[in-house]
Amino acid sequence: MGSYDSEVREEGATDSLPLVGGDALVIALFVTGGSLSHGISPLSQPLAVIETVAPFLIGWFVAAPLVRAHERGAVATPARAARLAAGAWLGAANVGLLLRGSPYFTGGTTWPFPLVMTGVGLLSLTAWRIAAGRLLASRRNA
Repeated sequence: MGSYDSEVREEGATDSLPLVGGDALVIALFVTGGSLSHGISPLSQPLAVIETVAPFLIGWFVAAPLVRAHERGAVATPARAARLAAGAWLGAANVGLLLRGSPYFTGGTTWPFPLVMTGVGLLSLTAWRIAAGRLLASRRNA
């Protein structure tokens, strides 16, 4: 029986580029969806949407490396994929909310925005990471 680390290296080795791109896309999509639900169209008000998305992407790219969310084996198992996505997003959401509440971004962080961002991001990124892991595993086994 091999160690967990050796199993992850053998079975869960993936390129991180698809994960990085997928993570950014998932964050951009759910934040844009939230903007649309508040009547802010990315077509008529692209800068407003970008200014809403940017703090959370910055937060993700700060927090994800801290929990090693893009290293080899990050989606080797559903539990690992979910754990890393959740850990990274909890940090990223806080960084994003702090940035959004700063004078550098408009919009603020009035209640219940922090709760919605944390919850929706947690569900979206965890689901995406589990799906990515399963897709990559099926490609390896094909």
